[in-house]
Amino acid sequence: MTAAADFLPDRMEDEASPHVMGDDVPGDLNAGTYNLLGVDVSTTTFEAGRDRVLAAPRNGAKLAVHYVSVNTIVEANRQPDLAELLNRGDLVAPDGVPLVWLGRLRGHEMTRTYGPDSMLAIIDRGREHGYTHYFYGGAPGVPELLRENLEQRYPGIEVVGMYSPPFRELTPEEDQAVVRRINEANPDFVWIGLGSPKQDRWVADHRDRLNAAAILAVGAAFDYNAGLLRTAPRWMQRSGLQWLFRLVTEPRRLWKRYTVSNARFLWLLTLDTAKGIGRRIPLVGRR
Repeated sequence: MTAAADFLPDRMEDEASPHVMGDDVPGDLNAGTYNLLGVDVSTTTFEAGRDRVLAAPRNGAKLAVHYVSVNTIVEANRQPDLAELLNRGDLVAPDGVPLVWLGRLRGHEMTRTYGPDSMLAIIDRGREHGYTHYFYGGAPGVPELLRENLEQRYPGIEVVGMYSPPFRELTPEEDQAVVRRINEANPDFVWIGLGSPKQDRWVADHRDRLNAAAILAVGAAFDYNAGLLRTAPRWMQRSGLQWLFRLVTEPRRLWKRYTVSNARFLWLLTLDTAKGIGRRIPLVGRR
């Protein structure tokens, strides 16, 4: 039987980061944005996104970090309040390759900031600073398996707490107890694995109530890094075909998300492009 740790993704090719980690975040780490169907996507690189999170505990920041995909963009287009809360986030990282392609078409230098790989990189490099972590989300047993696998892979990491909430909405009293429990654990980073858009709403609702330096909505990173899901080969990820790999491996759960959602994304993008072209074409005969 294959060990769960064997399913952990290889680390992103670790190019030497051009950024120097100091007490303050260098200017080039504070990513700009481009607007995609109403959502301000950060024009960041993998390294810059990683380093901005790692700098947060030392510079007193309280970051709301969202790793967004095509599906998140489509949902935000349908739910304006979701787009609004994402746009209030400090880092809306391009988890999906199409978001990177579209940003580059608009002249931005950016790379994919994949949630599972970002989680591994931040946990790995955070060891030298003694940073601590809290895992919130996942099915029962998943946070424990995640901690076990990460402790094997990155000796010395400090996980100060974890909680797998019930699928239902928490009562106000239960939610307040969760906030108190996390703050008492005093983590530097709180990782949220509830799936989008639920996790994005959770981050926005709890950012000002938690003392952590960063709350990060990473979704399926819990299952990937716990060894429960296989990661697509790198060539499929670079080609924007990870959705196809996931669809083949989880067809019953994901067919609607990747067929309907992707089709809607292309349709919305076409309409948005057509509107942009229309605004640039002068009306013939207009006086």
